[in-house]
Amino acid sequence: MAHTINIVALAGSTRPQSYNRKVLALAIQAAQQAGAQVTTIDLARLTLPLFDEQFEAEQGTPENARQLKQLMIAADGLLLASPEYNSSITPLLKNAIDWASRPAPGEPSLVAFKGKVAGLLAASPGALGGLRGLVHLRSILGNIGVIVLPDQVAIPKAMEAFQPDGSLVDSKLQAAVKNLAENLVQLVRKIKAT
Repeated sequence: MAHTINIVALAGSTRPQSYNRKVLALAIQAAQQAGAQVTTIDLARLTLPLFDEQFEAEQGTPENARQLKQLMIAADGLLLASPEYNSSITPLLKNAIDWASRPAPGEPSLVAFKGKVAGLLAASPGALGGLRGLVHLRSILGNIGVIVLPDQVAIPKAMEAFQPDGSLVDSKLQAAVKNLAENLVQLVRKIKAT
């Protein structure tokens, strides 16, 4: 009996026409074609406050942070598209990770992350395609128990990289995005089958 594969997808950008949202859409489509159910989280709509332990102690965990965490707990894998801000990830994405990492009373540590499998993507106007930010994201996720796929996709010169229909001009990059999503689904399927 085939197990349902649940993937949470999110982009670390608030811009509706973000390059990272565009590359994430391609990965989502490929993951769905590979048999996964994908839930997309729009971090811009969550309006999470900046993580602060004092805020948490006085006001508790915001409802939107609890909802984000529950979606991530229910997921088997993560598809993350991360813009690069000053050689690192966006504050928006880091803040979401920080809130989702907070333990509720009686809950195992890092329950939203440990044992999850993640595929990483980036798109940037720069020549490295957001690669430096992915180094930081990979480190953060690895330190909180996420199994990060060794392959990742970075789309350079993103302002020229996309066709009007949303596909990538470079067929090799298009194939790399598809392969990343398929590999994510396949690895999750193997892990769930054991």
